[in-house]
Amino acid sequence: MCESCGCGTANEHHHHDQGQGHEHDHGHTRTLALEQKVLAHNDALAAQNRAWLAERGVVAINLISAPGSGKTLLLEKTLERLRGRIPCSVITGDQQTDRDARRLLGRGAMVHQIETISACHLDAHQVAHAMPHVITEETRLLFIENVGNMVCPTAFDLGESFKVALLSTPEGEDKPVKYPVLFAIAKAILLTKMDLAPALDWSLSACRGYIQQVQPGAHVIELSARTGDGMDAWIGYLERLVQ
Repeated sequence: MCESCGCGTANEHHHHDQGQGHEHDHGHTRTLALEQKVLAHNDALAAQNRAWLAERGVVAINLISAPGSGKTLLLEKTLERLRGRIPCSVITGDQQTDRDARRLLGRGAMVHQIETISACHLDAHQVAHAMPHVITEETRLLFIENVGNMVCPTAFDLGESFKVALLSTPEGEDKPVKYPVLFAIAKAILLTKMDLAPALDWSLSACRGYIQQVQPGAHVIELSARTGDGMDAWIGYLERLVQ
């Protein structure tokens, strides 16, 4: 269970209190009240982060996906392409280790790692403390690589300009309808590891159809960070954001 937001609490009450309806109702009410309080506090801090970034002219992108979608490799290639063109900074989150931060060092961007320990997402308080460590007067793009999870990171506003969802081909085509909130609110949706699609019998038309169900007209970019296919479209998209 995530200690910072109580994720999983409602499910635990459901499994343990079935058949004890009145007690279950009270437990569920307490859980919802706690979640609302946590989110309200987080949203207030996120608003402060957003104002702080706006004052400095920084566009912040919250990258959200399941584990293994290719967020870190995408950032490696993105930072290499933007080096000397757009000053970038990175905040990356994992439950443990600084492996992702070490992968991103030496690519022209300031990088700060947050270890969330038991939490399944970053929160606005953590990001507020990290931003001064990586953002300089020159910074124009801040990438926030969230913890691998499609649910909780979607609910927690970090003060970012917008969210970008990643969906890799090995995950299948139907994640947008299984996890609709993320794909409904993402400003852009990146279909990653497209080089693997032929070997996986993965259907682009089916995946795009599921995306359209939850966000008609969504901005979708197909790419492979490994081969470079589609990266021009992604880099062009980022360049337009800071013009």
